[in-house]
Amino acid sequence: MNPFADLPVWVALIVGFFLILGSGLTLLGAIGLVRFESFYQRVHAPTLGTTWGAGGILLASMICFSALQSRPVMHEVLIAIFIVVTTPVSLMLLVRAVLYRDRIEGSGDVPSFEPTRDASQEAQPPHGKA
Repeated sequence: MNPFADLPVWVALIVGFFLILGSGLTLLGAIGLVRFESFYQRVHAPTLGTTWGAGGILLASMICFSALQSRPVMHEVLIAIFIVVTTPVSLMLLVRAVLYRDRIEGSGDVPSFEPTRDASQEAQPPHGKA
């Protein structure tokens, strides 16, 4: 009655590996969300956990259902493309909105925007002086 009973052992091991890998990466992203202190630090870990964790779980799903149906199952590729494209874009928009708000309010949590100077620039004398 269970269709997964027909799954070969070697396929089940590969699927299990990718499920554990994807779940572990998603868990690391969730732990990073809790551990980091500022918003700007917190937003990075869940984004990577979402992208790579979902990728592992989707890969496991593709392998499992391709083995069960004896044909390539590619529906998960569309989901993966959607996640890979939308997650970084939504992260950038969210961070820009919060950065704008923090700069307007004068929050002390805003990362500084000061260009760094190279050592080669500091070693050269100013123009006109030799």
